[in-house]
Amino acid sequence: MGKIYEILVEIVGPEFVSDFPEEKYIYSMDPGTMPACEPDFVVMPGSTEEVQKILQAANAQRVPVVPLGAGLVLSGLSRPLKGGIVLDMKRMNRIVEINKLSRYALVEAGTSQGMLQAHLKKHFPDLKHSAPDAPPPATIAGNVCIHGSGHMSHAGGFHSDMLNGLEVVLPTGEVVRIGSCAISSYWNARAPLPDLSGLFLGWAGTTGVITKLAIKLYPNYPLNDVGVFVCEDASLVPDILYRITGTQMAEDVTAWMTPKPDWAAGFLHCNVNYGAKTKNELIWKRNLIRAAVENYIDDKTGGFLPLPGPMKQRFLEVPARQLALFADVRKGGGFEYVGAIMPVELFPEAYALGLDIADKLGVSYSMGCRIIGLNHSMMFFYAYAFNRADPEDIARAQHALEATNKRVVDMGGVPWKAEAPAQQEIIGKMDPNMFEMMRRVRSMLDPNGIMNPGNWEVN
Repeated sequence: MGKIYEILVEIVGPEFVSDFPEEKYIYSMDPGTMPACEPDFVVMPGSTEEVQKILQAANAQRVPVVPLGAGLVLSGLSRPLKGGIVLDMKRMNRIVEINKLSRYALVEAGTSQGMLQAHLKKHFPDLKHSAPDAPPPATIAGNVCIHGSGHMSHAGGFHSDMLNGLEVVLPTGEVVRIGSCAISSYWNARAPLPDLSGLFLGWAGTTGVITKLAIKLYPNYPLNDVGVFVCEDASLVPDILYRITGTQMAEDVTAWMTPKPDWAAGFLHCNVNYGAKTKNELIWKRNLIRAAVENYIDDKTGGFLPLPGPMKQRFLEVPARQLALFADVRKGGGFEYVGAIMPVELFPEAYALGLDIADKLGVSYSMGCRIIGLNHSMMFFYAYAFNRADPEDIARAQHALEATNKRVVDMGGVPWKAEAPAQQEIIGKMDPNMFEMMRRVRSMLDPNGIMNPGNWEVN
């Protein structure tokens, strides 16, 4: 390890390598419930070339490497389960290019959601990207890698569907470009070439290190509105969502339910966010969305919630602050959630599951889902807050997460950004031939097994 430290200092300089106990402690965990795992070193590269040299050195010395964005994944995917190097990408945060006419942004892997949002607002106010409901420091690359979702997911799908191309450093040190950028200076598409981007999406950093990526941008409308459709019967929600998304008027469609504040308890809320260039267009979209659920309004089984101005403004915020406020409801800053990708027809069962687990284990909860595409699937989340200073409260939240993951898999869903225990649940249900193919891909790309070992492996 002494030798690798000297090599790292030579590559990035002494100010960007650390083995200080306090910094190793910070990098040993994230805000979720997973136990701490300390790295041996933390390194902050400043370029693709430095990443390449670090991986070449780590591969030669058989030292594990764990890529890190902002460390906000919550499920512990960036914990160094077997020690080694945490590769903090935050220095690589340059916005390389905004292509206005082809509507894409080319950024380095450490670029945060907030940085791109602020850059577009200042220099390209008629463009926006799909931002997740995460703090502004969350990285664009991190959200793409975990198949994240955001406030344009109804229109554009998962964030990984909005990916145009990648630059990746393989564990053995080769630099690879994927997509149109492999043959031209444009980063506008992955088609029609063989799509190799899937080798690096959803793998929890076990196949390589993304250093650059291009993502799609969308029109930023000057006028925006939101409608909140409310009902009390969970069995109605799949059809309500089907009807609303069928209009193709919205940019973001989410459903949520929470016991606090009191006015929200017992109700299921469907937020429908949409934008327009003119007031007439906005009214036209509003009327089409309302017409889609007119039958529920007429028979009084549902209706749109009247929204005072300040409340409406909160629902229009990107990212939404409400989730961050819930994260500290138990005090102590602990927060984690099970996100499950599943078909929309499972909404009533998923909702009942969350209520059952919260009641049995006595945890503070919030639930909801974001619609991906035109009702093609949903990311249903079960969020549990806990007090990090209270071991019993951490254990209670951890039990709730594990119970939720198990039942989600049995239901037919797939846990999203699955932590190590949830990965085992998924592997247990997975087609053995798929898992064998995953093993072969990893052994081909990473023959010495240095990339985030301990993830997507059988215990």
